[in-house]
Amino acid sequence: MNGNLYHNRKAQWAVYITVFALLALLPTYYDNPFTLNQFARYIVFSITAVSVSLVWGYGGILSLGQGIAFGMGAYAMGATMQMQYQDPESDPIPTFMLTNELETLPLVWEPFWSTPIGLALAIGLPTFFFLVFGWMMFQARVAGVFVAIMTLAMLAAWYSVVYDMQPFTAGFNGISPPMPFEIFGTQIDPYSATSYWICLAFLTVLTLGTKLLLHTKFGLIVQAMRDDPERARFLGYNVAYYQTVLFTLSGFIAAWAGILWVMIVQFVSPTSMEIMLSISFVIWAAVGGRTSLLGAIMGAFLINLGQSYAGDAFQAYWLIIIGIVFIAIVLFLPKGLAGLFEIILGKLSGQNSKANQGA
Repeated sequence: MNGNLYHNRKAQWAVYITVFALLALLPTYYDNPFTLNQFARYIVFSITAVSVSLVWGYGGILSLGQGIAFGMGAYAMGATMQMQYQDPESDPIPTFMLTNELETLPLVWEPFWSTPIGLALAIGLPTFFFLVFGWMMFQARVAGVFVAIMTLAMLAAWYSVVYDMQPFTAGFNGISPPMPFEIFGTQIDPYSATSYWICLAFLTVLTLGTKLLLHTKFGLIVQAMRDDPERARFLGYNVAYYQTVLFTLSGFIAAWAGILWVMIVQFVSPTSMEIMLSISFVIWAAVGGRTSLLGAIMGAFLINLGQSYAGDAFQAYWLIIIGIVFIAIVLFLPKGLAGLFEIILGKLSGQNSKANQGA
């Protein structure tokens, strides 16, 4: 019997709840607006790491295209915030469209006059795209490195679209809503504790919801398919169905990250769909531990915290340092930092078991 405390579900839930409770107390110790906004960004990045952990760590699907959902959600949120500022009568067209010689508001922008519809599109469009794209891939039994290649190619295509369609997306300059996001008649100050707690609330709900799902029969099946998809297929399971659902859920989570990102930075540009950003999502999950949702969160926090406070000191060498860390993790800790905790707790549990036997 495995007595490793790392695998004890009650202990896992206790740790998750404790970590989120400690994060919720952060604004009581750091009341500096810039610091709060910075930690809110780390939380948003942690949400993307959770999406990678779900699809790659538990489903065995290496997606390098999480930036598609992140970027689509971000652009829809940016359009929603921009139209909250515009006036239907006196100022119906954003300035960047006038600069690009558009005389009327494009039809695709019309739904964003309504904040509820804009938010629904921000979460619905990326989720639907991942559903269709995933169904096409997995019905064709695309697997392994070919999934990574296809998602990366699709990401590059979306990047080119938002970069080149300047009259509709503001191109490389990006969309900069001049006012904070407003909902229920209240503006959400991106540098306030409120925006931090909103981001943390979404991280908590999405993470715990994902963990609950992974403890169901569905979660057991997708993990079995990760280890041996052919065996699962021979046992009668529709592997393509489960892979598509998992891929879609990961897009849903990444889209929320994009929405929250624009809320706290008030800016969106093609950089949200850059290849390096999506690769960073994977690195964060791998360093923290791709088979642990909490490990992925910690990986995103630690790397971004290090980049914020050590990146300026090391400048160009920072990417080299991250590369070395990633290679070391892959070679010596394939389960990331979470795997290191598993080893430590396993040894401690073994020592306790021997002590109990001696007693």
